[in-house]
Amino acid sequence: MSNQFEMVAKTFQGLENVLAKELTEIGALDVTPGRRMVSFHGDLEMLYKANFCCRTALRILKPFHKFIATDTDSLYDMVKDFDWESVLSLDKTFSIDSVVNSDEFTHSRFVTYRVKDAIVDWFKDKYGPDKRPMVSVTDPDVIINVHVSGERVTLSLDSSGESLHKRGYREAQTEAPINEVLAAGIILITGWNGDKPFVDPMCGSGTFLVEAALIAANINPGVYRKSFAFQNWPDYDAEIFEKIYNDDSREREITVPIIGADISPKAIEIARRNVRGAGMTKNIELEIKPISQWTEAPANGIVVTNPPYGERISTEDMEGLYNTLGNRLKNVFKGYDAWVIGYRKEYFAAIGLSPSVKIPLLNGSLECELQEYVIFEGAMSDFRKGGGSLHKERASEHVSAPRRRETDVEWKAKARREGFGGKDARGKGSRGKDKSTGDRFRSGRDDRKGFGKKSGFATRRHDDRKERFAAHDSDRRSEFARERELVSENPLASRRNEHALKSIRHKTPSLPPQEGPLMRSRGWKKKSE
Repeated sequence: MSNQFEMVAKTFQGLENVLAKELTEIGALDVTPGRRMVSFHGDLEMLYKANFCCRTALRILKPFHKFIATDTDSLYDMVKDFDWESVLSLDKTFSIDSVVNSDEFTHSRFVTYRVKDAIVDWFKDKYGPDKRPMVSVTDPDVIINVHVSGERVTLSLDSSGESLHKRGYREAQTEAPINEVLAAGIILITGWNGDKPFVDPMCGSGTFLVEAALIAANINPGVYRKSFAFQNWPDYDAEIFEKIYNDDSREREITVPIIGADISPKAIEIARRNVRGAGMTKNIELEIKPISQWTEAPANGIVVTNPPYGERISTEDMEGLYNTLGNRLKNVFKGYDAWVIGYRKEYFAAIGLSPSVKIPLLNGSLECELQEYVIFEGAMSDFRKGGGSLHKERASEHVSAPRRRETDVEWKAKARREGFGGKDARGKGSRGKDKSTGDRFRSGRDDRKGFGKKSGFATRRHDDRKERFAAHDSDRRSEFARERELVSENPLASRRNEHALKSIRHKTPSLPPQEGPLMRSRGWKKKSE
């Protein structure tokens, strides 16, 4: 199809290259990984595919207005300068999601208010003081994403609606379930594609198991979703999306065991419900079993697990738990690649194995690490003589190379080339129009397994289914990798400046002569009413 436009796929830090590979495989153009996002180009069909097929995307954005704003007044002026009838109408509801990283704009909520005011005032100026689209926090027709980086502002349409990690198969969850997107990303990082047994001996609510089954069967994760935000857009093409939804030509049978266990009967019951919700009951084996009771496993498989971190879920002896995990890996899972995501270094050390790969990943707000252990029999020398390898080069495959940040001049020039507004902070830039006008069209679904008859999706039913090691250039490491390297036995030293420390070592403080008290009064003034 023609009519290519820019899109942005959001993801977790550490999964950028995994998502970039996914987008490339489904035909996206100009795929460029960034920080927690991947930019690409495509048409409406590609936008639908990115939402429906990508396992590691959190949401897909369609930028429509870019400009420079130096303060809240210029932000208001530039937002109001846009032709809002091209993306919104009086009979639609909207919401605004703001992400702000700027010295000029320090509060995302205030940015949200100013953008909302500008949109509402645009409609009032055109249609009268009582005419305006309404804001809706729950299930809005149009979701507008505002991204502020320094003085650069990008407005985008959110084509996904609910975050894409909400697949639709999860019916219950344990206290600290791993995010579906992160789970799928970790499995894709391991390189597993359904070619050998998959085991999670501490499976919790079963997220790794279900995502592994979807990968093994090559089932698109969007098949369980009730709806996507782009279905409310005036230019929604139901015929194109129906073709994508009903294409099961690449699906396949699962031919390897997928096995999960947990010490908690409650967790296993929750996992069973989620497995049943995904229609994978016949493909996933579950049992109540602590890690200490594992005595056998299918030959030459893979272990992927997310043990407790000692944060929301903990045991009396966390190091003992990790030590038992390491012992079982060595004695039961020989011939396996074992991948463990964790949070504390001391717990990793308790595993007692040397990791072949370490990949920093964010799990929510926790700076975690994904470590691989290659489990082999005998001594390392014999393992290497037999042609074995720890594959230490694997980490680089999943690293997003750092990009040079565009200057404001380059950014504005690019915005003009791509048809976005933005002459200067207050100037009247060229308007970028979505060309999408008309009434809202909503397509429904009658259950979790297929789209409803109104949209013609009842023809296909799935009755049984329902974010790095930072690469560095010659003179610059990423902040995330650098912080991890500087962590020492002193937790306060993680961001220290080594050069500054050397310059003051063995020196004593020097103070000027002082007759009165050393500390001067700060002279705090009472806050004015």
